[in-house]
Amino acid sequence: MPVRHGRAAGARRFGLKIAGGIVALVLVAVLAFAGYWLIRLGTNLRQAPLSAGNTTADASNDATDRLQILIMGTDTRDGANSEYGSQADSSGYGNSDVMILMDISEDNKQISMTSFPRDLMVPIPACTDPKTHKAFPAQNPGQLNSAMEEAGPGCLLDAINKITGLTIDHFLLADFNAVKELSNTIGGVDVCVNAAIDDPAAGLKLNAGTNTVQGEQALAFLRSRHGVGDGSDLSRIKSQQAFLASLARKVRSDGTLTNVPKMLSIADTITKNLTVDSGLANPQSLTTIGNRLKNVDLPKVAFVTVPWAQYAPDPARIQLKEPDAEGLFQAMREGRDLTAPPSASASPSASPAGTAPSTVPAPVAAPTAAYAKAAQPVSVANGSAAPGRAQELVKLLASAGFTQTSAFAAAPADSTTVYYSAGFEDVAKDIAAQFNLPAAQIQPSRAIYGVQLLAGADFASGEKYTPKVPDNIVSQTAEQQTCQAAFGQ
Repeated sequence: MPVRHGRAAGARRFGLKIAGGIVALVLVAVLAFAGYWLIRLGTNLRQAPLSAGNTTADASNDATDRLQILIMGTDTRDGANSEYGSQADSSGYGNSDVMILMDISEDNKQISMTSFPRDLMVPIPACTDPKTHKAFPAQNPGQLNSAMEEAGPGCLLDAINKITGLTIDHFLLADFNAVKELSNTIGGVDVCVNAAIDDPAAGLKLNAGTNTVQGEQALAFLRSRHGVGDGSDLSRIKSQQAFLASLARKVRSDGTLTNVPKMLSIADTITKNLTVDSGLANPQSLTTIGNRLKNVDLPKVAFVTVPWAQYAPDPARIQLKEPDAEGLFQAMREGRDLTAPPSASASPSASPAGTAPSTVPAPVAAPTAAYAKAAQPVSVANGSAAPGRAQELVKLLASAGFTQTSAFAAAPADSTTVYYSAGFEDVAKDIAAQFNLPAAQIQPSRAIYGVQLLAGADFASGEKYTPKVPDNIVSQTAEQQTCQAAFGQ
């Protein structure tokens, strides 16, 4: 009996060794396979500095912290993109035709995709080209999409950091070929148009209704300006958002995220056509981001366009619309859920309470010397419709040292503004800072003396002003299928 038991135990140990050996072989094979792909995907990637000499990202953990990635598309015609332009187009960084800031919440429950129009006139910081070391002076203003053309993707990221007050963690820069190959790899993306489109300039031909586009037609849909909407870049942004929303729905619905071979094929396609910052220049980082994206509910993926208005000096360009843009940017800085914006809408008042219209707004000068706060004439006009609001603000001003104040009721005003007369720019700036009012809501006026704080409905309570997110700021979520308007429709 003992001998028989001994042989059985030995047999079991031998069997375990064989099973362990098989498991080990499988693990080695998996690791070798994964190692092959990690090496292959890693060698596909190109990289560039995150900044062009201005800012760096926060010391955050890409796997667990809030994560912001600037997605850019370049119109350069080098390499596989040479068929889309002339020899003159095939050098340099190109202009950025697509600028979308993806913001993933810390808990992975919401994502905002904020588009920045290419023709936006904004301050662009001084940048240094990391390749040539050529320095480019600051522009105030400059056209946003030209920032990358000068000093690479890092300069564009610096510019968006500057206008939003954010510190973006990473960037992804894709070329024309990325769209073609990705759409082919996943078998096409469904897009909807409300009428037939024939745009020879972009090579786009679509029937009315839903069309499946891939390859050249997918690229044409994203590039077309004269075939959609009003023929502007702003209409093209709607196409980009609709395409990305449809792409998200398809990837989620057809099991792509759990299909390892298909995911590897997509990863191979994407990485061949990407330039990333050094922090993303390895497949593990991209995998980390992919893992964060895969479980976000589609209704919580919000597509947004930065609020804009026509640029007065050049009607062919646009500028930020204030205070709406600052309302959006503050919400982004605070990580608010854009799919549930406040219902209150803010719009600027035309003039100080009870006076004629103010002069054209001018930049607010920084204080040049200290001044006696108690000697400054400051009035508070209550246009908020909240009883006693002016008196509340007077008390807050007094606690800050502004004791020469007066208060009165004013006609209802939607938004809060600080007005100042000549010589009181520094006082107005300090009062605005005390209440957290953005610079866009500080305006000069010949109709008052000193400084007037006009409290609007957007500042009816509290000690600090919180800009309101404009109503309908979310153009669509990834769950919604929208139908792009054909040109002239």
